[in-house]
Amino acid sequence: MKKLSIWLIVFTCVVGLLAGCGSPTNFDQSSMRPDLDMLAGVQRAVNEYQQDTGVLPIKTRDEDTDIFIKYLIDFEKLVPKYIGSPPANAYEKGGIFQYMIWDAEQNPTVKLVDLRTPERMREIKIRFSATQYPQFKDKVQEHVYTINFENIGYKEAVTVNSPYSNNQLPFIVTAEGEIYVDYSMDLYTYMKENNITAQPGEDIREILVDNFPVVPAYSLPYTVDENNEPVIDYDPINK
Repeated sequence: MKKLSIWLIVFTCVVGLLAGCGSPTNFDQSSMRPDLDMLAGVQRAVNEYQQDTGVLPIKTRDEDTDIFIKYLIDFEKLVPKYIGSPPANAYEKGGIFQYMIWDAEQNPTVKLVDLRTPERMREIKIRFSATQYPQFKDKVQEHVYTINFENIGYKEAVTVNSPYSNNQLPFIVTAEGEIYVDYSMDLYTYMKENNITAQPGEDIREILVDNFPVVPAYSLPYTVDENNEPVIDYDPINK
């Protein structure tokens, strides 16, 4: 009986250790998700820095850089005077987000860029450069196509986790060979569920910017058609 009790104690300890090893508490998931408190902390630091210096704490980028990744925050200008360290989910700390500033001139607002998207895009571009097979599959609209993943060595289509929903978002490619993530599903669902209408020609990506902490970076512009449904607004001649 005594031996049985000892074995039960040992077994319980082992199970407890194994459970602890697999527990989410042992994995810092703060590096994998947006955090409103972290955003607020960086926003305060940015505001104070701008008040003291008259400029924003941003990295220098080319003038034609995409607006969603143009004004990236330079934490070296903020640490340690304005903030103790970059947030746990920031790229600088091993997280998956880059902190950026939206509406830099009128109302500087701290937002996030999800770096999982460009990582997958780089993988696809490497496959593009290594094969002579056609990369286009189905025509989405004029000058925009789905990607023939089978012809570039994938067993199935590559997708990326949406920062707005549980959707797996597909990638698309332009006739010029540039790869983008397709936010059509998220835009359609969010506009439908919230009864949002827009005008043709209006870039409806700003709906996501206004309502979520993550910006729809690495995407083509979107507008709406006559049925108020999202369509890609892309013309390589007049871009």
